[in-house]
This record gives sequence, structure tokens and C-alpha cells, in this order.
Amino acid sequence: MVTYIDAATAPLKNTGAIRLYGAEDFEGMRRACQLTARCLDALVPMVKPGVTTAAIDKFVFEFGADYGALPATLNYRGYKYSVCTSINHVVCHGMPDDKPLRDGDIVNIDVTYLLDGWHGDSSRMYPVGQIKRAAERLMEVTYECLMRGIAAVRPGARTGAIGDAIQTYAEAERCSVVRDFCGHGVGRLFHDSPNILHYGKANEGPELREGMIFTIEPMINLGKPHVKVLSDGWTAVTRDRSLTAQYEHTVGVTANGCEIFTLSPAGLDRPGLG
Repeated sequence: MVTYIDAATAPLKNTGAIRLYGAEDFEGMRRACQLTARCLDALVPMVKPGVTTAAIDKFVFEFGADYGALPATLNYRGYKYSVCTSINHVVCHGMPDDKPLRDGDIVNIDVTYLLDGWHGDSSRMYPVGQIKRAAERLMEVTYECLMRGIAAVRPGARTGAIGDAIQTYAEAERCSVVRDFCGHGVGRLFHDSPNILHYGKANEGPELREGMIFTIEPMINLGKPHVKVLSDGWTAVTRDRSLTAQYEHTVGVTANGCEIFTLSPAGLDRPGLG
């Protein structure tokens, strides 16, 4: 049984109910999400061979501080960093360190700012120097998966329509969809209901209703879909060490479709434009 609740009266914890947000809430999300998008834009010239992910982490913290925002990942469930930096075969939750990025790497940078009580969550892929065509193609396929998932969002559809659109395209391109991680409700809470699976059938899952806010963040592998989490408890990698990619937007369901809150103001959130 799926329960929907007015976000204004909902307790500030994940109860399993799906929050429906109003116009003022959407405005708060726009501000937080656009700050995240501007940070990801600002990282484009910074991501190059020789730069460390620790330097990226420092930049993300300082960029947010300049606008009165805090990284939501910092000290979240013991996580010690302001950003997740996932390189090559790291699926998600890669932790920044002092190892330099190398020519040919691809890296996902995942930023969530908490601004005035609202969470702006987004991630993008960045090429490091000159990358191979296989990596470039994987990024293109993954971005297209994200946008096809977003195109499925409208009132009356089900969350399964998002997963169906993503899975159908990814598998037609001979890639696989990671099933161990999913998108999620977001807003006043960092992680909320519902879960947004990136695979499935169009007639499955909760019904989408105007006012819902959530992330869509498909993780697509060149090899098999299986992942494992390393001993640090955070870093997830492909079991076959194949390349993986991820793109993420935060969206809000509107009367006729959805609004993408985390679009790049400079148009830099698509592959090949960095």
C-alpha cells in the first residue's frame, strides 16, 4: 500500500510515505539544485591529468561555503568527504584521495548541497585528458539512459516506466544496468521514499503524482551488472572490473511532466561538452 502525504505536514524522517511538495518547495529545490549544477560546471576545467580527487573534494566544500551551503555527504553515516569521486570501474561512492587522475580515466563526481534546508543532488561524468572511444560511448549511452528515464516521468505513470525506459535502451546498446543502487526521493531529506529503480516494467511501482521530487541516477556497465562493496564499506566496484558510468539529475513531477532542477546553466551536463 503506497501512502502519499503533504510534505508540509510530514515528519522529517523517512516513514515510507511519498511526500508531495508545493510551489514554494519547488523554488527551494531550484536554488539548492542550481548551486550543485554550478559547482559541477566549475569543475569542468579542473578535471585533468595530475589533479587529485582530494583537491576536487576541497573545491566542492569551499564552493558551497561561499554560498552558505554544506555538502550533505560530509559526515553522513560516517562518510568523511564532501563529494564522491568514482573512477573507471568504481560504480559509486568512491572516496577522494591524493592519487592523481591519469590521462584516459573517466570519473563520476557526485555533489549534494544542503542549502536552506533543501538537498540539491546531481552527478556527472568527466573525461580526464584523451579517453578511449569505448569510454566515450559508455558515457553517451549512460546519459541517454538518464534522459530517457526522465522523459518517462509524468503524473499517472509508474516508477517502473523510468526503469523500463533505462533498461530497454541500455541492453539494446549491449550494456548492463546496475541493480544494487537506485534513485531516491529527495527534498528536505537527503534520502527519502520512493526508491527509483533503473530497471523494471512500466506497469510496476508507485504511481507518479504531481509534487513528487526524486533523483534518477542510472549506473551503466560495459560488462556485467554485478558489483561488490570494498572493505572500506563505501566504494562499490564492478565485479568484472569493467568500465562503469553514471549521470544523475533531481526532478520534480509537474502537472504535465517534470522539471529537471539540476540542469547545467552553461549546458555542460552532457557528454563531450566539458
